[in-house]
Amino acid sequence: MSILRVENLTKTYSSGGRELTVLHSVNFTLEPGDTFSIVGPSGSGKTTLLGLCAGLDRASSGSVYLNDVRLDTLNEDQRAAIRNQYVGFIFQNFQLLPTLTALENVMVPLELRGERGAGKAAQALLERVGLGQRGHHYPTQLSGGEQQRVSLARAFANRPKLLFADEPTGNLDADTSATVVDLLFELNREAGTTLVLVTHDMELASRTQRVIRIKGGAVVNELVNDRIIEG
Repeated sequence: MSILRVENLTKTYSSGGRELTVLHSVNFTLEPGDTFSIVGPSGSGKTTLLGLCAGLDRASSGSVYLNDVRLDTLNEDQRAAIRNQYVGFIFQNFQLLPTLTALENVMVPLELRGERGAGKAAQALLERVGLGQRGHHYPTQLSGGEQQRVSLARAFANRPKLLFADEPTGNLDADTSATVVDLLFELNREAGTTLVLVTHDMELASRTQRVIRIKGGAVVNELVNDRIIEG
């Protein structure tokens, strides 16, 4: 069974009395454990596509099946429940809760699921990303690289089947980016998670098994194991 299936996905907005299509008839299927990148210039529809795949927004037409559940048939609360059960997120700007410590930030998805031993599990994850001694620090007391490592620990806390990463190294310098990327792929491989990555960085994208290039809201081509398939 596929973990993510996108069928004829289209998104339009009304702008100045006319329809603006930002995503047009996108199709792809991901199997469990796949690694997949979405690349393209700014404004090409990458982040829009990511949001639709995660059920953060509704498509104008077409469907998204996440773990064989059709998202466009669900209401907002139902989609949120699906995300909490199956999905992890990593963002460019980290999106840690500023009033919580690093440890408490990692505990959040576990507590939302009502799991016991959230503190112990969160501490183990912080140690896995090299921040075992920083759990009592708040986000403002951490460097950008440390904050992103906390967000990595948080993303894997609920053992997601599908991980969405939106420009995960966008706010990091080259050396810090390399450390975070290596850790991301290590954790992903260990957990057997399916990874969907949005990035401008072709070097980063090349580390995934498949890459689709989007331009003007449409898939231009796909790169699979170094072989280009025209869209």
